[in-house]
Order: sequence, then structure tokens, then C-alpha cells
Amino acid sequence: MAVLSACDPFGPAPPGIKPQARPDRPPAAAPPPGPVEPSEASRDLRNYYARVQEDLLTRGLLRTDGGGVDTPFTDEMLARNFERIALAEEYARGAGLQPSSGALGAIKKWTIPVRVGLTFGSSVTSETEAKDRDMLAGYTRRLARVSGHPISLVSSQPNFHVLVMGEDDKDELRAALDRIAPGMETSSRSIFINLPRAIHCLVVAFSDVQSDNAYQQAVALVRSEHPDLTRRACYHEELAQGLGLANDDQNARPSIFNDDEEFAFLTTHDEMLLKILYDPRLTPGMTASEARPIVQGLATELTGGGPS
Repeated sequence: MAVLSACDPFGPAPPGIKPQARPDRPPAAAPPPGPVEPSEASRDLRNYYARVQEDLLTRGLLRTDGGGVDTPFTDEMLARNFERIALAEEYARGAGLQPSSGALGAIKKWTIPVRVGLTFGSSVTSETEAKDRDMLAGYTRRLARVSGHPISLVSSQPNFHVLVMGEDDKDELRAALDRIAPGMETSSRSIFINLPRAIHCLVVAFSDVQSDNAYQQAVALVRSEHPDLTRRACYHEELAQGLGLANDDQNARPSIFNDDEEFAFLTTHDEMLLKILYDPRLTPGMTASEARPIVQGLATELTGGGPS
């Protein structure tokens, strides 16, 4: 390393001229601000979700395997689960968190490439952001491989927005929603801003104006207060739900599309659901009766006709 030095940067004063006082040295730069302490509300949520995760793990839940010999399922079970998860909706449209009637609807899926973008609130540490980006890059590659549909993590022009924010990022969340989903229904926007504690994460998918069942955009919210495992579980479920597997069903097993929280990550059963949904023989808007024979045939192919 080379070091340059000088005694008097201004040089001597001309004869007969009284030397002027040297200007004060500029003040030292202020140290960079330290991390902002989380609010009491954010700390309370962080502690609450840590207790929830610990309780689930103590009860043998949040499994990170894909299912095994203890969770067999047949082609008929897979086809039935597909109908309940892909064709029914968890919540009534335009009614906030009001449960749906459970009636079977139509096939809903993306027909354009899915470009996943991550936006982190200021409350998220750089270490967490780097770790989550790396994990999401691998998960989107897995979803693309399984579904056969183009899905990728991008740094610009996303159409599937994943917002990772906490209680202390509300202003950033409002600004993000204004920017990416200005036409979001008031009921949906209110849920994003005032997410009940019991709702760990959330996704809303928006249809093409030309087709009510072809997705064009999605917005997911993952609470930054979650500990690592449940935050990763949120990524797994919300991305898969935003692709069109929108419902949960208590009989689906092994599956993340079940409110019992037995599995944290996408299972082999769930991969088969995605394969079925993105088979080109199933098109957006297809009714349950139209899709049923195709779904049953695909389920038999994927399971080999016997227990999996």
C-alpha cells in the first residue's frame, strides 16, 4: 500500500501577507447508524411464532421429509385431493377471510412464465435476506422442474411478488402494494396491512382480464418475525398456492395443503399435484367434470396405479 503525505497543503504565504488561519478540519464522518431496535409489537410476534414453532416440533409436526412408508396414498386419493385443493377455494372471492362454500370451481393456473421477485422490509437483516434468496432460487428451480412450467427468481420485472415484511415495515408494505397492485380489492388490501396473528402468511393471485382463470400476477406476504423453519414453510406453501393449488384439505396427506402443519415443505404428493395441474391437457376454465377423467388418468400414471 502506498501512502502519500504532506506537511502544509496550502504552501507558504507570499511576502508581506499575513498568513490566514487555517480552516478547521472537517468533522469526522458520523458512524453508520446501527440496526433499529424492533418495536414491542414486533418482538411480541417474534416470541409468539417461536413458541408456535417449538410446540409444533415437540408434537412431531413440521416434518421436512417428503413423506414415506407411513404416509401411503393411492391414485384415487391423489385425484380426490387434486379436486379439493386445485378446484375448490379456501376463501370466498372478494369476502376477505370468509371461508368459501367448498364448491368445486374451475382449473386455475398460469399460462405465462412466472417471474418471482423478492422484496424485503427494512426490519429484515442482510444475513436473512441472503439466506432466503438462496433458498428461493433453489425452490423456484424445483417448481419449474416439477411443473414443466417456466418459473424463476428474478431481480427485475416480476409478476409474482413475495413481500417479506414485519410489523415495523407497514409503511413499506403500503407503498409496495400501491406500486405493484394498485387495483387490489379493499378487503384484500386490508388483510395484507392488518394480517391477523393466526394467519402466518398469505398469497393473492390475480387473473387475466380476458380469462378469469388464467393467472397474470400474484402477491404473497411472509411475516419477517417467523423463525427460519416456519418462514421457509411459508415460502413453500404460498408459492405453490399462488401457482393454482389454492385450497387446503384436512384429508390430504402427505401434504403442506393441510392445516394440521404435519409437513413444512412441499412433499412428493404435492409435486404430483403440480404435475397434474400443469399438464397441458388441463386448461384454465376447465370444469371439474371436464377435468376429472384427465386427472384420474394422470394420477394413475404418476402413482403406477398402486400405493405411493
